[in-house]
Amino acid sequence: MSNSVSVLFGGNPLNLAGNEIKVGDIAPEFTVVGNDLKPVTLSQFKGKNKIISIFPSIDTPVCAVQNRIFNKRIAELENTVVLSISVALPFAQSRFCGAEGLENVISLSDYKNGSFGKAYGLKFVDDPL
Repeated sequence: MSNSVSVLFGGNPLNLAGNEIKVGDIAPEFTVVGNDLKPVTLSQFKGKNKIISIFPSIDTPVCAVQNRIFNKRIAELENTVVLSISVALPFAQSRFCGAEGLENVISLSDYKNGSFGKAYGLKFVDDPL
């Protein structure tokens, strides 16, 4: 079901579009871009437990901390991957992960076609940036 939800960004309304995800739904398929610029799909991780970590930009302090924590914690879990998804360019994500030594999270970018954002109801309709 397609939705249009309004959330606040910096105190201003921001409209989101896409499919609303509810507890118990099967995670929708999506195609994002890996740091090597190749397409990556959710189905590529079939058979693994998946944690989908989303954030706006790797170059913000809160988002950086989020990725550092997931990188540390994921090493403690078997058969589990962290898909760390943002609209930041793959080059920025690769730079950050390399500089921070983040080898356990899989950084992915939804910059190209917004497939993840549309599938999960998180696509900006009016992009404030």
